[in-house]
Amino acid sequence: MRRPPSTARDLALVAVFAALVAALSLTPGIPVAFGVPITLQTLGVALAGLILGPWRGFAAVVLYVAVGLAGLPVFAQGGAGLGTLAGPTAGYLVSFPVMALVAGLAARWAVRRGGRRMPTVLVGGAVVASLAVNHTVGVAGLMLNAKLSLPAAVVADLAFVPGDLVKDVLAGLVAAVVHRAFPALLGATRASADAGELA
Repeated sequence: MRRPPSTARDLALVAVFAALVAALSLTPGIPVAFGVPITLQTLGVALAGLILGPWRGFAAVVLYVAVGLAGLPVFAQGGAGLGTLAGPTAGYLVSFPVMALVAGLAARWAVRRGGRRMPTVLVGGAVVASLAVNHTVGVAGLMLNAKLSLPAAVVADLAFVPGDLVKDVLAGLVAAVVHRAFPALLGATRASADAGELA
């Protein structure tokens, strides 16, 4: 049975996932291009979209980005402030809300249909959101702020791709477990009916 929407619950989920993205952003990372580390930041963004759906996921990541731009040190390596928008990897940062939105759209489609393919669709949604949104806008940011040519920007971006693909797979699998445990989280009704098929 579909639950009525709860504004208080939605706001709480948005706040919790904004905090999750912030926490994952501050994990120790492995420096790659421009000394910027591979962290768990994009894992948090993907999880926000895949678990909360398009609009709550988008809102959670917008809140995270807004808090960081306002000055709280929640970006990778403790970065904060409007000055981050002039950095070489600003494109990745500004793409995060749209990345969560795209992942959330895929999640809503997957969860409402349920079935054995749900984890695969969730992983695929995370990969598409990562490569088509995060990395595309990230490359544009490298060209704009770091003054790189397109080929040079793509080569620099490739350093982030393997790690992000691993995080996308992890996010999709975690989201599948969450949605099987809480099939009404995205207002899904069919997923409940399919639960017996997955047992």
